Amino acid sequence: MVLNMGPQHPSTHGVLRLVLELDGETVVQCVPDVGYLHRGMEKLAEEKGYHRFIPYTDRLDYLSPMGNNTAYCMAVEKLLDVDCTPRAQYLRVILCELARISSHLLWLGSAALDIGAMTVFLYMFREREKIYDIFEEVCGARFTVSYMRIGGMSVDVPEFFVPMVNHFIDEFGRRVDEYETLLTNNPIWRRRTEGVGVITPERAISYGVSGPSLRGSNVDLDLRRDDPYLVYDRVEFDVPVGKHGDVFDRYAVRMEEMRQSRRIIQQCLRDLPGGPVKIDNHKVILPAREKIKTSMEALIHHFLLISEGIKVPEGEVYSAIEAPKGELGFYVVGDGTGHPVRMRIRSPSFVNLSALPEMCQGAMIADVVAVIGSIDLVLGDCDR
Repeated sequence: MVLNMGPQHPSTHGVLRLVLELDGETVVQCVPDVGYLHRGMEKLAEEKGYHRFIPYTDRLDYLSPMGNNTAYCMAVEKLLDVDCTPRAQYLRVILCELARISSHLLWLGSAALDIGAMTVFLYMFREREKIYDIFEEVCGARFTVSYMRIGGMSVDVPEFFVPMVNHFIDEFGRRVDEYETLLTNNPIWRRRTEGVGVITPERAISYGVSGPSLRGSNVDLDLRRDDPYLVYDRVEFDVPVGKHGDVFDRYAVRMEEMRQSRRIIQQCLRDLPGGPVKIDNHKVILPAREKIKTSMEALIHHFLLISEGIKVPEGEVYSAIEAPKGELGFYVVGDGTGHPVRMRIRSPSFVNLSALPEMCQGAMIADVVAVIGSIDLVLGDCDR
């Protein structure tokens, strides 16, 4: 029997269609059909220009807009050969790790709900609301933040940012223990996840799988440690890996990653320096609003940056970060104008999805949703 799962199936984390060939309830073949959310993001980047493309990055993996903003801005900064200020680097790490926790929380709640554990889903939103409260205080937005800028960030964080984040992470350590109490040793959870959706290290590498889905297959690779950016080389953290490459290992890796993100945030808050959050370069960053009112030079720079955009030199770069779902990379080609010649987005959801057919082969149809949940797909990130 050939069965369509989706594209409106409520458990597929976005508009995904799977064409399943079944022998009874056993999956013989699984063919993903993507593209229902395709919006031409890469072409929009070429049309909008460097600065005006920042809000569009929020709509990629919309569960981690802080990470998307950061990855894109770092790629353009690399092409410009500029580095943001030390304070901005620390703040970017803090906000990206908060976004990682938020993304993993929604993954855990929805993946557990897909399998039938409803209580966990309610617990997750309790913590995510607190993270969104922090984002709202920082930039006025909770979901699509558009906070980062090429050369820094739009504004500095408020004075109460550090105690607010400290309060959250102090409490969050106990919360992760609660989640594990609900799931890790639950016999139903173990039966639904252990030995399901297995992929070997060799096959995961051959597909280009990254992030927790790769580390769950016992591949010890994390860009934050192995190709450090921002200030990740100044903090200590462990990279958890699984042993069997099944749904349970991918779950266990993400649970430990939330603890490690908390550890990174604690160190960054402790070492957070003062100073500006934007570089002092009028050709890259918009001048402060106060200066526009009193300085003709600032007004001219503002007008030129808005009307013509940031002039990026000729060249091409690839810059990647360790996003919550894996390697998020931007390939940018500049020609000296305010618009990129080419923009290519390496989204982890799209690449990780390519391994889904192998993970599902031989599984029961009821296990397909568990496997999808363990990959942690966001179809906005997949289709671009």
